[in-house]
Amino acid sequence: MTTGVRRRMGVEERRQQLIGVALELFSQRSPDEVSIDEIASAAGISRPLVYHYFPGKLSLYEAALKRASEELSTRFVEPQEGPLGARLLRVMHRFFDFVDEHGPGFSALMRGGPSVGSSRTNALVDSVRQSAYVQMLAHLGIPDPPARLELVIRSWISLVESTALIWLDGRRIPRRELEVKLVHDFAALSAVSAAHDDEMAKLLRRVLKNEPGEGPFGDLVARLISLAS
Repeated sequence: MTTGVRRRMGVEERRQQLIGVALELFSQRSPDEVSIDEIASAAGISRPLVYHYFPGKLSLYEAALKRASEELSTRFVEPQEGPLGARLLRVMHRFFDFVDEHGPGFSALMRGGPSVGSSRTNALVDSVRQSAYVQMLAHLGIPDPPARLELVIRSWISLVESTALIWLDGRRIPRRELEVKLVHDFAALSAVSAAHDDEMAKLLRRVLKNEPGEGPFGDLVARLISLAS
């Protein structure tokens, strides 16, 4: 007859387990509503043991946000092949997968949660935005962007973020519709900028040259023509 023996975790393994447990709980409820007791219970350890690995809830919260920010940043990574519109649509689909699966945690990351104003939390949010910005430049093939292009990309990233936060509050608009709309929004922001600047106009022509009529950008053009007729 044998008896089961619980394996003793190493320090880093236990820390990673607690971070994973916290993220799972934060995906269901706001971090403000999750107690250390709940995290300890879900991890199968005592409350004092949680404090052995993390000084307090805030440090665990920040560690969980760090992992979430790293995962969220990967959602913007996409092979730089094929039409830009189709690539952005795939990126938006993966981005909203994360938002859909980790709603409260995503809100906490972008709004600050229990550590609002914390320099660490602000740095994490900035790292996600910067990662998205760098990926967009890579897709456009422009390592040193002009000022107007930087404005377009950073404005669009802010729009993506705010759209996701608003969508989480009731999910009143179909997710698929928002994913397409945000790709259209990037094209529209670029077009407005191109109307005022020759360098942006040249860039937009290059992008549109490789876009199929049935792609997201072609769909937007067709919709605008329909509105004007």
